[in-house]
Amino acid sequence: MSLAKTKPIRLLLVDDHEVVRIGLRAVLHNNRGITVVGEAGTKVDAVRAVNRLRPDIVLMDVRLPDGSGVEACREILAEYPATRVIFLTSFTDDDSVLAAVLAGAQGYILKNIDSDLLIRSIHSVRKGQSILNPAVTQRAQYWIKAQPALAGSAQRQSLSPQEERVLALVAEGLTNKEIGAALQLSDKTVKNYLANMFQKLRISRRAQAATFFATRKI
Repeated sequence: MSLAKTKPIRLLLVDDHEVVRIGLRAVLHNNRGITVVGEAGTKVDAVRAVNRLRPDIVLMDVRLPDGSGVEACREILAEYPATRVIFLTSFTDDDSVLAAVLAGAQGYILKNIDSDLLIRSIHSVRKGQSILNPAVTQRAQYWIKAQPALAGSAQRQSLSPQEERVLALVAEGLTNKEIGAALQLSDKTVKNYLANMFQKLRISRRAQAATFFATRKI
């Protein structure tokens, strides 16, 4: 069946830069079976827009001014599991990609992608395919399998309430500076909390901490 005869994909754009949203709308709206039904520039507005518009796909940045796109993804999929989330971002680090995988995103695309490939990726995700980094996905699966050992370690050495707060923000993909701003802590204090937390959990990477947080919530 051709794209012209299928039901248009209802797409929500989420990015804190208006110029980016304008550019994406110009490229995607009413183009090859895609209809942009709305826009949002913050995490809160993104969740509200999904509640109001019920899009098929949310095209979202990782970093938003009031929080993380990863957390927005988690909230959206918890309420509307049929919705698909694609991250369109400039962040290439493994931790950001892994956080997206653990939140349930079906795609992770860099902003330097050409428009034709972006459109094809959107259609692929709508059909149920995933557009994710295979190597990072494999690492996520490996760390998830290792969680029983981590869980036992955490039970022996419980995290403090503040460490739990830091852990939750790490799982959202926030940087030390963003965590400090959210919790009103200095960068040094955040680093100390992370060091203590990593020692208790016997891990060495933020991505492993995010994996622990996500699997513990399952």
